[in-house]
Amino acid sequence: MNFRRVFCAFALAFVFIAAAGVAGAQNNYRVSSAHTYKNLTIFLIHGKDERSGKNVLTLQEAMEMKVLRVYETSDVNELEVENISKHYDVFIQSGDIVKGGKQDRVLSVSIMVRARSGRVSISAFCVESGRWERRKGEEVGQFSSSNDRLVTRDLKLAANKSASQQEVWAKVDEAQKRLSSNVGGSVAAPKSATSLQLSLENGKVTATSAEYIRNLQNIIAGKNDVIGYAFAINGKLNSADIYSSNALFKKLWGKMLRATTIEAVAEANGRSVGAPAKPADVSAFLTDSDKAKAEEKRASGGARVITREDKENVMFESRGRDRNEIVHRSYVKKQ
Repeated sequence: MNFRRVFCAFALAFVFIAAAGVAGAQNNYRVSSAHTYKNLTIFLIHGKDERSGKNVLTLQEAMEMKVLRVYETSDVNELEVENISKHYDVFIQSGDIVKGGKQDRVLSVSIMVRARSGRVSISAFCVESGRWERRKGEEVGQFSSSNDRLVTRDLKLAANKSASQQEVWAKVDEAQKRLSSNVGGSVAAPKSATSLQLSLENGKVTATSAEYIRNLQNIIAGKNDVIGYAFAINGKLNSADIYSSNALFKKLWGKMLRATTIEAVAEANGRSVGAPAKPADVSAFLTDSDKAKAEEKRASGGARVITREDKENVMFESRGRDRNEIVHRSYVKKQ
């Protein structure tokens, strides 16, 4: 018997099985019927928990509880985070904005920061050009809050796919202009006109978004198997996010819905395109994305990011140190 051939055959079989596990993950999802308000349509994605979410805090929760610290490093594209909790892991999602430091930043990778983590480097982009000093009333060495996140598809692609600081700044400017046009006045804050975070705090933006939220926030009530959602704006599919548990999804729902409604506000004067998206379209979007060619790279905190991309879609799958632990899946339509 040729043991080398036998070993190679087993190794090859293992690779195929592992790849099938990644690509076939969408087979366990069920997409429920649409919930629509004005130009925004949301589809809930149902599935099984991949891990317990009971001992996991979101970044927003952890910062409010002061058990997670986000440190300024004076490097535009890198920050440090530290989980000082003894009992809770902290989920950081790509697209989360942290406010303060020398410039507001967006964190560009989804990771699970373990309890008593010590300082962990995490990649970031600036979402506020020009400022490089303490803003009045805020700390310069640490960040104070994370209540908002990236709000347009173009910004998601700039931060995750292109990984270009210049493109992130350009897309922030575009988002501010679109919001200003649709809420009836400039959303640029006098104390930092380039800050996306301060624009998202603008009263007109918040009031317009709140109307959508009132009509959509309760669609998850009583649904204990929802682990993600997809949405369409002006009838066209935009993005989807899937999490490791229903408990984590429910914690994130308010923040994610706010970001989604603000994107709908930014696109409120856009044209509807053909027939509106349906649950079958969402299923096809997930399936096609999961079948695309994969590229894997190491990310912050020992995480790995698997990117799958074809002509129409791109999917970012974040995995923990244990490669079998899927932390988050993010799907984006490229246009």
